[in-house]
Amino acid sequence: MKLSDVIIKPILSEKANKQAEKMNRYTFVVDRKANKLEIKKAVEMFYGVQVADVNTWVMPSKQKARYTKAGFIVGRKPAKKKALVTVAEGESIDLYSAS
Repeated sequence: MKLSDVIIKPILSEKANKQAEKMNRYTFVVDRKANKLEIKKAVEMFYGVQVADVNTWVMPSKQKARYTKAGFIVGRKPAKKKALVTVAEGESIDLYSAS
């Protein structure tokens, strides 16, 4: 797997921002087939930081329903894999820069 395909997007939420500020942990949505070593290499390559630890988990798909003019529509949201990346002490990732 190419390293450019591993990281899909960073997660920018209140909880993720608190962890980034206090514990140097950043959360990313990653490819379902990526393993921890590939995630570590991709983060180190793209953001130029030393990664101390990587934790991953798969979020199961969810069934969603909504009522519209056409009637009741039922569908599924796809499953996704998340990665919690802990960066070495003294380093940080700027997720809000316009790159």
